[in-house]
Amino acid sequence: KESVSSSTMTRDDCTVFSSDPQSWVGQHFLSATQITLPALELLLREAEAMKELVKVHGGDLRLQGRVLGSIFFEPSTRTTSSFQAAFQRLGGSCIHVNESSSSAQKGETLSDTVRSMACYCDVVVLRHPVQGSVREAAMTCPKPLLNAGDGTGEHPTQSLLDLLTVKLEVGEIRNKTVAFVGDLKHGRTAHSFARLLCLFSGIRLIYVSPQSLAMPEEVKKYVDSRGIQQHEYFTLDEDVLATMDVLYMTRVQKERFPRAADYEKVKDIFRVTPQTMQLCKSSLVLMHPLPRVGEIDDRVDQDPRAAYFRQMENGMYARMALIALIMGVSGVSNH
Repeated sequence: KESVSSSTMTRDDCTVFSSDPQSWVGQHFLSATQITLPALELLLREAEAMKELVKVHGGDLRLQGRVLGSIFFEPSTRTTSSFQAAFQRLGGSCIHVNESSSSAQKGETLSDTVRSMACYCDVVVLRHPVQGSVREAAMTCPKPLLNAGDGTGEHPTQSLLDLLTVKLEVGEIRNKTVAFVGDLKHGRTAHSFARLLCLFSGIRLIYVSPQSLAMPEEVKKYVDSRGIQQHEYFTLDEDVLATMDVLYMTRVQKERFPRAADYEKVKDIFRVTPQTMQLCKSSLVLMHPLPRVGEIDDRVDQDPRAAYFRQMENGMYARMALIALIMGVSGVSNH
């Protein structure tokens, strides 16, 4: 089955995806709340198929002649690289601009930058430091727009790879205790992942942070509305460590602090060391969206429970699956 022509794609920035691959085609992906459980199960199957495709063949040519436009107004290593690798492994090509190389330096609006990029490509990936900016840009973007992080808001494609990682590491996602530790106020990856976990029965969420960096009320209200258990702590005690099935560490985000002194007060408050790991379950999955800046000791990398680099690799497979669904070339839809 050939991919859907860009000119025939229709979009709705509030689209809720389903298990029908056609519900994804040509749509924006702006928030983890667009994902239903059947939709997530579809994407996870597709992502596992992509992992096997890369392992056996390196990729294919289903997106040959198609172009991904990447616009990043904040630094990125993993997200921008994995999106470009995902598109290229499916036969497409990529163009990229950042804040310093775009006409934003000349005063161009974000909307005009995104619309201009859409003239040259079939799908646009956008990261911007202002919460809500990606959704605003989607209102005038004529091509599918994928949210690669909007300030302290969401990072929905990260939540997809996080769910894929848990599934690949432990098999079953239901009835797990997932702990988010660190800077939860600014951690958009935690915001999206917490929302997505609400799709699974028996999930219990734990938030561990300094009081000044607590999980936003907006996220907690969303989790509560889904009937999910959640508990908040301001110290990382042995009793809490012993209950975790997944430990999701986050860095304290220096760039979000208006005063350096405030950052210095909290930057090292939580740290995972080999001694910390001794207090955790033998089946623990230790995750981190990266980059890390000291909150996980390098010695922990040798622990088989440390999944964060496997997590990063899974980002390519999850984004391959998402792109294939959005572009109408998923293996699931071709069967």
